[in-house]
Amino acid sequence: MSKKKRRTKIPTTYIRSRIHLIRGVFVILDTDLAALYEVSPKVLLQSVKRNKERFPPDFMFRLTDDEEENLRSQTVTSSWGGRRYNHYAFTYNGIAMTASVLRSERAIETLKQIMRTFTAVQQAVIHDRDLSHRVTQLEYGFGELRQDMNVIYGIIDEARQLEEKKPKAPMGFVGEPKAVYNARRKKK
Repeated sequence: MSKKKRRTKIPTTYIRSRIHLIRGVFVILDTDLAALYEVSPKVLLQSVKRNKERFPPDFMFRLTDDEEENLRSQTVTSSWGGRRYNHYAFTYNGIAMTASVLRSERAIETLKQIMRTFTAVQQAVIHDRDLSHRVTQLEYGFGELRQDMNVIYGIIDEARQLEEKKPKAPMGFVGEPKAVYNARRKKK
């Protein structure tokens, strides 16, 4: 009896959580793709580098430092240790190409699930065409809000500086005249 490892289907929600929108394109990062294919990221990237002609920039690209930092803040990862180089991001076509480069049964089965998930995500975006417009409006609104907050912070700082320049009155009973109370006078 052969000890064949039973492969379980990867949940669509898990795959969907690994899809990011970077540079206006849906991508999966190299580490996430390697985990889905059940290979190490090193093996995946070595296979890609051996077949570099199959991966033009619209199939795979390396993240910039800003994109990496933004991604790190979204996923709340630790800044200690980690990678020396920025992640590679694989587009829809790049993911299909990685399966052909890896040539394993697991890669082919995983690819089918990833493609179905990508299609579902793209259909959701197409179905709600207004989503992109709303996101752009929100980004613009947040930019205006950020500018307004900077103006408010500037006014608060100016008020604090003016407050610091004013001489402060001494507190307590220093220099106060003697209090006069309406005391009962004795009748004569």
